[in-house]
Amino acid sequence: FVFKIQANMDPKHRDRVAFLRVCSGQYKKGMKLHQTRTGKAVTIANAVTFMAAEREQAEVAWPGDILGLHNHGTIQIGDTFTEGENIQFTGIPYFAPELFRRVRLKDPLKMKALLKGLQQLSEEGATQLFRPLENNDLILGAVGVLQFDVVVHRLKGEYNVDCRYEPVQVHTARWVYCDDEKKLAEFKRKAAQNLALDGAGGLTYIATTRVNLDLTIERWPEIRFHATREHR
Repeated sequence: FVFKIQANMDPKHRDRVAFLRVCSGQYKKGMKLHQTRTGKAVTIANAVTFMAAEREQAEVAWPGDILGLHNHGTIQIGDTFTEGENIQFTGIPYFAPELFRRVRLKDPLKMKALLKGLQQLSEEGATQLFRPLENNDLILGAVGVLQFDVVVHRLKGEYNVDCRYEPVQVHTARWVYCDDEKKLAEFKRKAAQNLALDGAGGLTYIATTRVNLDLTIERWPEIRFHATREHR
């Protein structure tokens, strides 16, 4: 299963690498595997192993070994690869961030690069990107202040993007689920000003205060508000 994603490991090539741990069986170069999240068959012909800064093509790997897979946005943390079995590892959650900032771009012409950078960095799991349904804000969530500084530094160095942060009135975020499609549609319509999509497209309620969240939960008993979300 994939436990880590790292963007720009080789700055010259802007590559993204997904780190996969072999849990059972044997990997052989060129074998075809089943990606359970997408249901697609994937041929793994270019997996690599790492030794310090060196990379080598992996011909074979055994349980406990870690492989690097070149990722073009199709692999996520928590993805499981099998030889056909429909197995999915669970217990690899995102946690609701505790701190939030609005991202402001210094050069409007760099918006495409900013979006790419924020999306790719959020895929690593240290920060989370939220895009409100009713405006064009870019809200970054993290569990520590240092993570915001790291993002600014990496955006500048790896994506050539200068940005700054502004305070934003967000207390917390909750992922939204409902088994009743009509009730969910009603909730999305009436609470749209507080709804956003996370980096993976998950519907999220952005609460401005704790009281706001508590009242919303009370008013919408059919809606489930989760403080964690499984990687999917």
